[in-house]
Amino acid sequence: MSQQPQNAPNVTLAGGAAIVAPVNAFPNGVLPSNALVVIPLGPNGAPVEKRIVEGPVALQMEEVWKLLGFNGPAVQVQDDQGRPIAIGLDDLLASLEKNWTESNNDPQAGRIFAQELMKYGRAAKAEGVLARLVALGGDGEDWLALGIAQAQQGKLEKAEATLKGAQNLLKENPLPALQLARVAAERNDVKTERDHIESAIQLQPFFVDGWAALYTAVRRTESEEAAVKAVEALAATPLHEKNAAPFIALQSFYAEADGTRDTAIAFAKRAVERAPGDALALLCLTSLHGAAGKLDEIVKVLAPHEGLMIQDVRIAYNYVEALFQLRDFNRATLVLNKLAASQNREVKQFAIERSRALAQLFAQQQPGIGAG
Repeated sequence: MSQQPQNAPNVTLAGGAAIVAPVNAFPNGVLPSNALVVIPLGPNGAPVEKRIVEGPVALQMEEVWKLLGFNGPAVQVQDDQGRPIAIGLDDLLASLEKNWTESNNDPQAGRIFAQELMKYGRAAKAEGVLARLVALGGDGEDWLALGIAQAQQGKLEKAEATLKGAQNLLKENPLPALQLARVAAERNDVKTERDHIESAIQLQPFFVDGWAALYTAVRRTESEEAAVKAVEALAATPLHEKNAAPFIALQSFYAEADGTRDTAIAFAKRAVERAPGDALALLCLTSLHGAAGKLDEIVKVLAPHEGLMIQDVRIAYNYVEALFQLRDFNRATLVLNKLAASQNREVKQFAIERSRALAQLFAQQQPGIGAG
C-alpha cells in the first residue's frame, strides 16, 4: 500500500475518491447513499454487454476507476486522519504539484512531490523538480535524488557529475558511490563499477546493500560462484573479520526458494558466528529456521539474547512465536513479563497483546463452570 509520506501537506482531491473499508465498517448501511458496491470478478475475456444503468455488469479495473471519477490508475494514500483512501494517480500528483507551486518553492513540498514522481516512474518530471531544489541550495540528498532521476533516463554524463556532487556533500553516505557504480554498469565499465562498490563498503562496512551490490556485479559479469568468492575474499580481510553484513547479504539471495534455503541458512549461521549479538543476523537466521519449520533451532539461537529482545520487537516476535508454537507457555509467560517492562514502545505493546492472547488461551482451557 502506498502511503502519504510523513509531514506531507494535505492533498486536495480534484477527482473522484473511494473509501477502502471492510463491510463491518458500515453497521448502519452503506453511506453515502450514492456509493457503489464493487465486487471484483476474475478475468474471463467476456465483453461488457450491458451498461451500468441497466443493472450489474462485469467491468475491467480501469473502467471501475473511470466510473468512480478517478484520473489515472488508482493509488492509496492516507487522509489527514490517517485513514486509507484510493484516488487517481494523476489527481494525487496534480495536488502535490499545486502545493509545490503555491508554497513558494518550499523544499519539503518539492521533495515529497519528487518522491512520488519517482515512485510512479515519472523520472523526467522529477528531474525538473529536483533541479529546481538544487538550484535553490538543496542539500546532498537532493543532489543524490537528482542524479538517480537523470540515470533512470539514461543521462549518464549528467548523472555522473550530479552524483559526484552528492558524494562531496554526503561524505559519510555510501549511496552516491553505489549509484555511481550503477552508472558505470550502464557503460559496461566493470572496473569502475567495482571500484565504486568497494568504496561504498569501505565507507560503511556494515551497509548490507553494499555487499549485495558486490555480489550482484560479479555474478552479472562472471558467475555465481565467483560472486560468492568475491564477497568471501573481501569479508576475510582484517577490517571485516567481525562483520556480519557480508553473509547477511549473501543469505538474502538464497532465502526465498525452498531449494536454496539450506545454503541461506549456512550463510546466516556464518553471519551469527562473526557477530553473535548482531540483531539483523539473528533475525535472518531465525526467520530462515522458521520457514524451514525448525522451531527448536529458533529457541536455541535466541535464548541467550533476551536483552536484545527488550529493544528489538522483531527478535522478540520470532522468539515468542516459536515458544507459542512449541506450546512452551511457561517460558513464554516469563519472557513476556520481562518484555512488558521494556522502555521500547513496540516491544511493550507486543508483550501486552501476546500476554492477552495467552490469558485467553488459558481461560479457554479451564473447565466450564457447572459442567456436569
